[in-house]
Amino acid sequence: MAKFGWAYIDCSGSADGSSAGPPNSLQFVTSSTATSTTGSANLVFYPTGSGNYTANSMVLSGNLHVSGTISASVFHVKDIAIVDATGSTYFGDSNDDMHIRTGSLVVSNVAGNLILSTSINQQTTYVRGFGGNYTAVAALGVSKTYTVTAGDYLLGVQQGNYVTMSFPSPAIMPGRVFLVKDEYNNRGTGSIFITGSAAGYSFDHADSYVMTGSSPAISLYSNGSKWFVF
Repeated sequence: MAKFGWAYIDCSGSADGSSAGPPNSLQFVTSSTATSTTGSANLVFYPTGSGNYTANSMVLSGNLHVSGTISASVFHVKDIAIVDATGSTYFGDSNDDMHIRTGSLVVSNVAGNLILSTSINQQTTYVRGFGGNYTAVAALGVSKTYTVTAGDYLLGVQQGNYVTMSFPSPAIMPGRVFLVKDEYNNRGTGSIFITGSAAGYSFDHADSYVMTGSSPAISLYSNGSKWFVF
């Protein structure tokens, strides 16, 4: 009895004794009762490449319907009309991943209420509600110094007596804004001293800024070379 490989092709139905279809086409059985195969130019495999396709490329011209899972190292999608997804989605697996999109962005709930939107034409961002990162400045130890980090935004000073807030270089974060609020009840003669983590950082053109009075608060922004209070 003859033995055949993983796919047996009965070529008796073809005039020249070969399988049908154009070059490089993947073969499929013509019907449930047929014993011959054919191929289509819509589904081809190029072992050595062809035109714009590199070697070992399978090319499908048409629609693909998958009921299971697709796993790939890279997805290159030229056009996306609508993506429907149920459940959570996750992008990226390391801190150096960069996700870039071009165009405006709209985030809304299922009722259509706008939560977040960005407009390319107006170059503006609308946020329905905003919550910035909050840091409680307390238990500073003997130095009574807190070093402001890039991840800070709202800084609530709960440490009593004299406190030093050490800010990073304004050069590495132009346009960055910080808010500092004295949350300590009855600071008395103490104060909050705003300074730089290194020499040369100015605050309203001075080497430092002192927060005094009853429950003071300040906002600071960087212009790329100096810190300014507003």
